[in-house]
Amino acid sequence: MEFLSAWIMSPSARLLLCLIWGTQAQQAFRSEPRNLTVRMGATAVLKCEVLRASGTVQWVKDGLLLGPQRSLPGFPRYSMIGNPDRGQYHLQIENSQLEDDAFYECQASQSESSGAIVSNTAWFNVLIPPSKPYFQVDMATPWVAGEMYVVICVAPDAKPVADISLFKDGVELTGAQSFTTSGSKDKLLNMHAEVTVTALSSDNGRQLACRAKNSALFRPVETTMTMNVYFPPQPPFILGLEGEDVRSGRTLRLECVSHGGNPLATLHWTKNGEILSTTWEEDTVVQKSSSVLNLKITPADNHAVLCCESVNLVSPLPQSVSRKITVLFEPEKVIVSGTFTAIEGEELNLSCFATSSNPPVWIRWWLGYKELNTTVVTMEEGNYGGMTTMSNMTHQVSREEDGLKLTCEAFNKGTHFSKTQIAKLSVHYPPQKVWLDGPPRDAPLHAGTKIRLICFSTGGNPTGTLTWFKNGRAVHDALKQTSFDRGVARELVLVLTASDNMAVYRCDATNEAKKTISAYTKLMVHFTAISMKITTTQEELRRGQVVTLECQSGSSNPKANIYWSLGQLRLQGVEKPPKNAQYGGVSVSSSLSLNLSSQHHNQRVICQAHSPVLAEGVNTFFKLNVLYPPEFSPDQPTQVQVVEDDMATIPLLVSANPEEISCIWLHRREKLVKEADLRYHWSDENSLEIKNITRKDAGVYTVKCTNDEGENQTSIMLDVQYAPSVKAEKDPVLVNVGKTADLICVADANPIIHGMFSWKWLGEGEVEMGEETQEDESGLLTIHNVTRAHAGLYQCTANNGIAPPGTVDVQLVVQFKPELQKGAQWRKVASRGDGTTTAEVVCQAEGIPRVDFAWEKNGVRMDFANPRYGERIVREGAVHTSTVQVVNVSAALDYAIFRCTARNSLGEDKLDIQLVSTNHPDPPSSFRQVSVTHDSVTLEWIPGFNGGLRQRFRIRYRWDKSPSFLYMDVFPPGTTTFTVTGLQPVSTYNFSVNARNAIGESEYADNNAVLTITTKERPEPEGDPADDDSLSHSASTLQAYLTLVFSVVFGVLLVLNSLGCFFGLRWKKRQSQKGGRGSSVLDGKKNGEDRSSRSTVSNSNKYESREKINTAAQRTLLIDSGSETDSNVYESYTAESSHYYYPTGHYIPPLSPHTEETRQFDAAHLPMDSHSHVYEDVRDESLYQDILASSLLSPPTLFDQRMPHQMNEWRSAAYPQGTDRVRGFADVHKPKRNSDLPFELQGELV
Repeated sequence: MEFLSAWIMSPSARLLLCLIWGTQAQQAFRSEPRNLTVRMGATAVLKCEVLRASGTVQWVKDGLLLGPQRSLPGFPRYSMIGNPDRGQYHLQIENSQLEDDAFYECQASQSESSGAIVSNTAWFNVLIPPSKPYFQVDMATPWVAGEMYVVICVAPDAKPVADISLFKDGVELTGAQSFTTSGSKDKLLNMHAEVTVTALSSDNGRQLACRAKNSALFRPVETTMTMNVYFPPQPPFILGLEGEDVRSGRTLRLECVSHGGNPLATLHWTKNGEILSTTWEEDTVVQKSSSVLNLKITPADNHAVLCCESVNLVSPLPQSVSRKITVLFEPEKVIVSGTFTAIEGEELNLSCFATSSNPPVWIRWWLGYKELNTTVVTMEEGNYGGMTTMSNMTHQVSREEDGLKLTCEAFNKGTHFSKTQIAKLSVHYPPQKVWLDGPPRDAPLHAGTKIRLICFSTGGNPTGTLTWFKNGRAVHDALKQTSFDRGVARELVLVLTASDNMAVYRCDATNEAKKTISAYTKLMVHFTAISMKITTTQEELRRGQVVTLECQSGSSNPKANIYWSLGQLRLQGVEKPPKNAQYGGVSVSSSLSLNLSSQHHNQRVICQAHSPVLAEGVNTFFKLNVLYPPEFSPDQPTQVQVVEDDMATIPLLVSANPEEISCIWLHRREKLVKEADLRYHWSDENSLEIKNITRKDAGVYTVKCTNDEGENQTSIMLDVQYAPSVKAEKDPVLVNVGKTADLICVADANPIIHGMFSWKWLGEGEVEMGEETQEDESGLLTIHNVTRAHAGLYQCTANNGIAPPGTVDVQLVVQFKPELQKGAQWRKVASRGDGTTTAEVVCQAEGIPRVDFAWEKNGVRMDFANPRYGERIVREGAVHTSTVQVVNVSAALDYAIFRCTARNSLGEDKLDIQLVSTNHPDPPSSFRQVSVTHDSVTLEWIPGFNGGLRQRFRIRYRWDKSPSFLYMDVFPPGTTTFTVTGLQPVSTYNFSVNARNAIGESEYADNNAVLTITTKERPEPEGDPADDDSLSHSASTLQAYLTLVFSVVFGVLLVLNSLGCFFGLRWKKRQSQKGGRGSSVLDGKKNGEDRSSRSTVSNSNKYESREKINTAAQRTLLIDSGSETDSNVYESYTAESSHYYYPTGHYIPPLSPHTEETRQFDAAHLPMDSHSHVYEDVRDESLYQDILASSLLSPPTLFDQRMPHQMNEWRSAAYPQGTDRVRGFADVHKPKRNSDLPFELQGELV
C-alpha cells in the first residue's frame, strides 16, 4: 500500500493518472488540520495536504481568508510550508501569541476540473502564563503588633487561570479564599487569593510570598514583600553616674540606653523638667537606641534631677529613668570692701565677703606675715543651695605699715580650694617744704614776654600736689607736675599780658594728709591799650552829612597817644584827658568829624593808640555805611557796538546804598520787559542782554535806577552793525545803443565804508565794465557808449566787512532797432504747390522795444482776413518771430516774394522771402577748420537752404596718397560740427562737405572749394628711447602692411561695386514696372503730401549753431529721428525696424569712412555690416526713402520752446495755431512713380 502511495505521488505516476483520468479528477484532502495546543512564543504547524489540487488553496482564520500566497503577506509570522508539488500547504505560525488563538480551516477553491473543498475546523489553543503576581495591600503603612490584616495576591492575565499559594516566612498560610476576574484581554483571566494575618512583633522583617502557576509554566512565578511590624521598646537605663556628689566644673558623660522596639525608641534628656537634648543614635544591628549627654556641672546644677525618657510610635506611655545630683562648689567671688588708704594714726575698717559655696568657707586676715584676729564672722543662705560668709576686720595704722600687703583668704573644706583677695595698704603724711624760682619782683616786664615760674616741694606721702594761683584763682594752664629724687616740681610758663601787671602768683603744696604749705611772688608789666572802640551817636549816615566819631582806648601802661587816618590820609582829632583804668593802667579818648560823600561808603576810618615807651600801637576801624541814591560809574560806556544776530550786552555800572536797586530800561520811550520779548534778559548786575539782535534794536537805551535814597538815570547808544542788503534803484535800466547807462544799487548796511561796492558782469564773454563810483550808501556803474554786447545782467555786491556780502542783479536793456535774420535758411520756403499742403513763412527779428511786423506779397500788403493766410507772433525776450501760414499752397497763386517788415520806435528792417517748390538743398558755406590733432580733424560749416526737406551732410576727404575719396556721413544728421578720426599723423588731407535731402544733393561748400589740412605729429610717449625706436619701426612696418592690404581690398570692392551697379539697375527697372499697384500708390501719395507740407523753419532757426559735437561715424546706415540739432533724441535703425533712443550728449557712435562706390540694394535687405557700407548714387532716392519711411515723427513739443508767458498772436481766426511745420523733421517717403513726386516736380516748374 505504501508503495502504491509513493508511486501515485511520483511525477511519472501523476502524468499517467492525468492521462487516465483526464480533466475529471476530483481534488481531495490527504491530511486535514487537527486541534493543537501550544505555549505562547512557540512555533506551531497546522497540516493540510491536498490530492490533485487544481483550485487555489488558502487558510481561513475565524472566517478570514489569509491569502493564496505561500508567504501570506500581511501576516509576518504566518507562512505556508511543505512541498507544493505534493499538495502540501501546511500553515506554520511562529512566535505564537494570544491573537493566534482561533479556529482554522484549509480550503481549496473550485476549479474547472473539481469543486471546492473545505477541511475540518481545527482549534489552535495558545497557553498564556500569568504575569508576575502582586499584593493588594497597603505596605506604606506599617503593621502594629497584635492587629489583624487582610492580604490579597493577584495573578493576572493567564490562560488557563493560575493557581495561587501564600507563604509567611516559608510556611504556607491556610484558609485562603480564591476567585477569578477578567484579564486585560479577551480569553485572559486574573486569579485573586485572600488570607487574614495577625501581626506579631516577631514578624517584623519577615517575608510574605505569593506563588502563581498554570500549564503554560514549567515553574511557578513568585512575588514577595517584607512585613514591617511596629512594637514598643524596653525601659531605658543611665550609664556614667557612679555617685550623687559631683564637683563643680566637671563634665559628666552620661549615656541613656533603650533596647528593642520598631521603630527604635526616640530618647531625650531633661533636667528639672527642662529638655537638655533630643538627639540619639540608633543601632539596627543590636536593635537599640542610645543618647549621650555631655553635661558640664555648674553650681546651678546642685540638687538637680536628671531624667531620660524613651518612646516610639506605638508606645502606650513614655518610659523613663531619673537621678538626683549634689554639686560641691567654691565661692564665685571673694570681695574685700573698705578703703586701703589711711592717714597716719587713723583706724582702718575692712570687710571680706565670700559668695555662695557648698560647703561654706572659712575666712582669715593677714597684714604682711602677721594674722589679724580682730574680726567678726557671719553666714547666710546663698545661691544654688550654698552659704555666704562675711568677715569684718578693724586695725589702727602707723607710718611703718605703709606699703604692706593686706590679704583676705577664703578656704572650702569640701573642695579643698582656697581663694584670696590681696590689697596694698597706703599710709599718708604731709609735705615738708615749698619754694619758687622766677624773675625779680621789682623789674618791669614787657607785655608779650615769655617768663617761667617754677615751684618746688619736698617730703610727704604721697609727694605733694602743686597748684598755681593768680590773685587767688587757680591757674589751669600750668605744665604737668614732675618728680625728682627729693620731691616734686611744677612749672608755669606765662606770656605776659596786661592782667599780669601787679598780679600775685602763689604755689600751694598739699596731699591726702590734708595739710597745705605755700610760696608767692608779684609781677610789674608794661602793655599797650587792651581795647579800642569807635562810636558815633548817629544811627544812619547819608551823603552830605557831617559825622562825629569818638575813639576810646582801653587801659595801657604807660599812657598811649591817639592818631586818626582814612585810607592814605592822616586826620587830626581832638584828644581828651586820660583816666585811670584796670590792671593799673590809664585810658585815653579822641573825637573826629567828617563831611560824608558816596566815596566814603565802605571805607574804613582807623583809630590808633600808640605807646611811645613800647614803640607799639593798637588799631581799630569804623566802616562807613553811607546811604546814597544810585550813581553811575565814570567807566559806564555811552555807546555799545554789536553785530546783527549776535547777542548784545549793554553793561550797567551803577552803585548805590542800599544796594537793592530797581532799574527799568527804556527804548524809544517804551519800557522793556522780558514778557514782551523773550530775547531780553537781565543779569544779576542789571546789565541788559538782547539775543538775536536786529537793526531795529539800535538806538538810545535809557536806564532809570531807584533805591530807598533816590533815583538816577543814564543813556547808552546801541550801534547795531549788520551786513549789507542791496537793492537796485532802477531795474531794468533802459538805454539806447551809443548812449550812457547808469546802474545804481543802494545798500542798507551799518557801517557804510568807502569802497564797499563792486560790480560784476554775469553774461557770457567779456565786456568793458565802465566806471565804478560810490556816493554814501549808493554804488554807481557808469557805462559810456553802450553797445548791444553790454546788454544783460550785472551784479552789484556790497561788502562792509560783515558777512555775508549783499548782492543784487540789475538788468541792462539796450534798445535798438529791429535786425532780421537773413541767412540762407530764412530767405526761402519750399512747399508743394498742388493745393493740398500748408506752408509757413517765418520772419525773425531782434529788437527792443517791442517789434511789430508788416507783410507784403509781391509788393501788396497782405490781408489776414483771408482764410488762406494767418499770422502767429511769438516773443521771447528780444527775439520776435512772425509766422505766416499759407493754407492750400497753390503754385500759381502763392509762389511769390513775401516781404517782411519789422519796426519799432527806433527803426525798421526788411527781408524778402521766396516761397518755392521743394528741391535739393543749397550747398553749405563758410567751411572751415576748428581744430586738428595727429589723427583727427574737427570741421565746421554753415548750412544752406534745405530745399524744403530735411537735410543731412556728408564729408568727402582724400589722403594725398589715397587713389580715391572717402566719405563720412555726419551724425547726428543736423549737426554742423564734426570730427573726422582715424587719420594718419603728419599727412595732408583735402576736405569738402555737401548737403543731401530726399530729392538730391547740393554742390560742395563754398563753390566746390577744397579745405587742405595737414595733421600734426604723433606725441611721443613717455618711456625708454630704445622702446620709441622699436615702436617707430613697428609703426612703419604696420603702415606698409596696411597700405598693401588696403589696396587689395579696394580693388575687390571696385569689382563688387561694378557688379552691384549692374544688378541694381536691373532690379530698379523691375521695381518701376511693378510700381503703382496696391496700397503702395496710396502710401506714396500720402507720404508725398506729408513731405510737401513740411516747413523749413525748424532747420533754419538752427543754421548758426556752432556747438562742437565730437562724433564719429557709425558703421551702419543712420536714420534721422527728426529732432533738432540740439535735441537729446535720435534714432538708430536695424533690420527688424526696432527703434533705439539715445541722448546725443552721452552717445556718440563711431563712423567709419567708406569709399565712393555706386551699388543698388534691395530695400528689404539692407546691408547690416558694422564695419563698412556703400552708398548709391545720390540721385537714386530709393534706398534713403525706404529707410526714412520707417522713422518716427518727432512730437511737436520737442520744438515748441515757448514759455507760458510768451505771446502767441494769430490774425486769422479760421486757422488756429497747430500746423504741420514740425513735421518738416519727420520721415521722408519714397515716391515710386512719377505721379508720387511733388506737384511742382511733375513737369515744368511754374
